[in-house]
Amino acid sequence: MVKVKVKEGVLEGEIIENVYGNHFYCFKGIPYAEPPIGDLRFQAPKPKTPWTGVRQAKQHGPVCCQYDYLKTLQTKGEEDCLYLNVYTPNIKPQEPLPVMVYIHGGGFVSGSGNDDLFGPEFLVKHNVILVTINYRLEVLGFLCLETEDIPGNAGMKDQVAAFKWVQSNIHSFGGDPNKVTIFGESAGAASVSLHLVSPMSKGLFKRAIMQSGTLLCPWVQTHKPRERAILLARELGCMSNNDAEIVKFFKNIPAEALVKKSAPLIYVEYFRTSPKTFFGIVIEKQFGQECFLSNGENMYDVLKDGIHEGVEVINGHTEDEGIVYFAMGCNADKEIEQANKLIEFYVPYDLTIHLPLLKRIELGNKIKEYYLKDRVVSKEHIDDLLRCLSMIYFVYAAVTWQKICAKRNKNKLYFYTFSCKSERNIFARVLGGKFISDRRTTVSHGDDLSYIFPCKIALTKVDINSKTYQMIDQVTMLWTNFAKFGDPTPDSSMGAKWMPYTIENQHYLDIGEKLTPGTSPNKQDMDFWESILSRILSTISFLDLFKLKV
Repeated sequence: MVKVKVKEGVLEGEIIENVYGNHFYCFKGIPYAEPPIGDLRFQAPKPKTPWTGVRQAKQHGPVCCQYDYLKTLQTKGEEDCLYLNVYTPNIKPQEPLPVMVYIHGGGFVSGSGNDDLFGPEFLVKHNVILVTINYRLEVLGFLCLETEDIPGNAGMKDQVAAFKWVQSNIHSFGGDPNKVTIFGESAGAASVSLHLVSPMSKGLFKRAIMQSGTLLCPWVQTHKPRERAILLARELGCMSNNDAEIVKFFKNIPAEALVKKSAPLIYVEYFRTSPKTFFGIVIEKQFGQECFLSNGENMYDVLKDGIHEGVEVINGHTEDEGIVYFAMGCNADKEIEQANKLIEFYVPYDLTIHLPLLKRIELGNKIKEYYLKDRVVSKEHIDDLLRCLSMIYFVYAAVTWQKICAKRNKNKLYFYTFSCKSERNIFARVLGGKFISDRRTTVSHGDDLSYIFPCKIALTKVDINSKTYQMIDQVTMLWTNFAKFGDPTPDSSMGAKWMPYTIENQHYLDIGEKLTPGTSPNKQDMDFWESILSRILSTISFLDLFKLKV
């Protein structure tokens, strides 16, 4: 057992033997804010009040109320969920250690920072500290009535509170508050990209890693949040048009009643099988509160001036991101049916809600023609549809984010594609379906996680003498080198040099069994998308992307 003193009191953790290296110190279930319950529901988190005596930190804190998509298929968690975990290789190092703060994904509706998926064993052996966090999800975290009582973005403000806690306390665990890297995957990666532009987050970290998600992804921003909040209230039984009464209703309804809720406003949201984000990020209206985001009308507005100056960033995606959309919403057969019948299937969601019908049909036809020619979509040539879905939901947003930020020339940026293939590609097997995995080994959305974390919920211990472990060691070395030096390949030991991405050279690294440098990632597909969007959407003023001439 081991004790540390933080700003709020004394914590007692434990020493854990690492099967992949030396022991580490483990502190779980640390409250970083007051429970967001009662009048604090939907509000920005409040600082945690100090406690007396010694607080046990050996068990994870409660996860946020959510639907358990992975195991029980039931609601789990609690509203009192603002806890984090700290894993450190050394409480009193000779020099303070770099800190890596992980933000979990899950579409803003599910997940946690618990070690069943996000354990520290692979990372801490490289002499860094890992912090994982919980934050409010779905309605509890992202409902927005556009009022002072429910302004939106509560879950993002939770993350900011966790970063502030790290700044105040990480030195007690041997960490350096001036060397904090935030990183995340999927919705966690989109969160990272949002912290790179939010005034609330400025100065709270030095580096950032975005794995398969940016704020430009079509599933990040919630449009018409007030209308969705009122629709949800009515579906739950509140028919009032009075804001005060709606707020009172939302603050008193049991938290479990706010789990797994949807609020489709248009037909395409109601019928489309692919998952939608009904309660996500909003651009807040001012009511005197500190806003997470408040400038502009859309994420291109938010990004047009670039990100916080001087922050170093890694950004990238997996080889087959689109596989995730075959498992969500319905199933692969239903996705294929919609791909064949509905031309709007091919139009990114954020464009669907802004474009008139004829423009949607024109854009959908162009995209389908490019990827599938005149063929009927079937399981025999599913790879073309996968490539299309990957571009729509992840890749186009990732490369466009990179180009916009590189054009500003205020940050050192790196870009990657992830192509590691082994028995640890669990999402490809589970999500992709037999008809994909039998044909080739794929790298799905989420498959990078098992090369950074043990993912004990689904995988057993890996042989340290195997090729798989060599890939794990390689990936975690890149990530931790970046956290330490701001350069993932600071010397020749990695066998390849990962060059920074610039608008002139567009360097990137393919991270597979070997490290393969390249230039102009996804060039053919990006040329098509940039051409077709600039031509069809030239009259749509909200797309500042094309004004930036990236």
